[in-house]
Amino acid sequence: MTTGTVFVATCDLAAQVRGRAAPVSRLEQTLRGGVGWVPANLALNSFGDLAGGNMFGSVGDLRLMPDPATAIDLPADERTPGTRLYLADQTGLDGSPWPGCPRGFLRAALDDLRERAGLEIHASFEHEFMLEGGERGDDPPFSFQRARRAEPFGTDLVTLLEDAGLEPETWLPEYGPGQFEITLRPAPGLAAADRAVLLRELVRDLARRRGHRATFAPIPDPESVGNGVHVHFSLRQAGGGPVMYDAGAPGRLSAVAAAFAAGVLKHAAAVVAVTAPSPASCIRLTPHRWSSGGVFLAERNREALLRIAPTVAVGDADPAAQLHLEYRAADATANPWLVLGVLVRAGLAGLAAGEPARVWPESSSEADLAGEPPLPASPQEALAALETDEAARGWFPPELLHTFLTVRRSELDHVAGLPSHELCRKVADVH
Repeated sequence: MTTGTVFVATCDLAAQVRGRAAPVSRLEQTLRGGVGWVPANLALNSFGDLAGGNMFGSVGDLRLMPDPATAIDLPADERTPGTRLYLADQTGLDGSPWPGCPRGFLRAALDDLRERAGLEIHASFEHEFMLEGGERGDDPPFSFQRARRAEPFGTDLVTLLEDAGLEPETWLPEYGPGQFEITLRPAPGLAAADRAVLLRELVRDLARRRGHRATFAPIPDPESVGNGVHVHFSLRQAGGGPVMYDAGAPGRLSAVAAAFAAGVLKHAAAVVAVTAPSPASCIRLTPHRWSSGGVFLAERNREALLRIAPTVAVGDADPAAQLHLEYRAADATANPWLVLGVLVRAGLAGLAAGEPARVWPESSSEADLAGEPPLPASPQEALAALETDEAARGWFPPELLHTFLTVRRSELDHVAGLPSHELCRKVADVH
């Protein structure tokens, strides 16, 4: 790029990407010194309101320090200029880490996973969304007809993601009306979460330029199909190979993997407060929606909070390199850095306890699973669980936890009293 602007951005607690643009002519200075930012920006909710009771007020200054490794170029078209987008860390004026930075929260969790357990995590965020506007039809789910009707959006999206280095794997028409899914190749922890942030913005931007509107809302209507973000993750020795596979263990999960999973299950209610945090999220997380119907670990069961994903034997593929877990109670109203960060923190707690999670086989019936605990029934219940789980509170710097609770409760106040269909639509309008 020789002319135009670059945009330096963070993803905030409400999963909104916000930041500042700078001229390309000042790119070297921007990369070296960042752009200005304000602590109170962390307290903005998804509806654009500054949450009351936040701890920042009108004072204080920060820097958004762009990470050159995250740069992606959005090409120009006939009406919209191109730009370069950078993801940034929120820092002090001297470049020191700021406790309220969500990206810093994930980085600290990954550092602790490496130092305490000698492990690294690789992940991929599988996104579902709906396209509104443009030509619509009653094409069947998963059909070639629906995929073709969405053109040129689908091909343009895959090309855009490939050009940006996000490594798309599949693009498919999903079950719900106008619903699609895009998957990316797994990547190391921080890069995987960065890719999730960037993917959403690339989808929204391209949809607008192709005459559509994309919504990642967890459930646009209470009677409709919801949009999830399934987080696929595997553990590896730091600098080495996979550690999750044990052919003779239940679910073929190693002791390390089963203990990590046990931590996620133990702190599930607090984790869900972060991974499915909008006023509409819990409407999707109910049994028989294939989202997550209960707090349990199971082989290949799409009602499980944690699913042991299948491995394939085609072409003599190595199961040890494939085996991974899928966390199913997340959606795109959540900040990807926080999502992966709390999964790592909960998993670390499980590793410290050393007790393996129970694995329910694929053959388990609904009656077998009836005694497993349910997910939080409401956002209020999930936030209360986060606030009262002493271990989970300790995962967060005080500034980050207080602001997260304040922001999410302000969103609940914003939609208080609305019928469920209006509440869902209001969330869909901003996500």
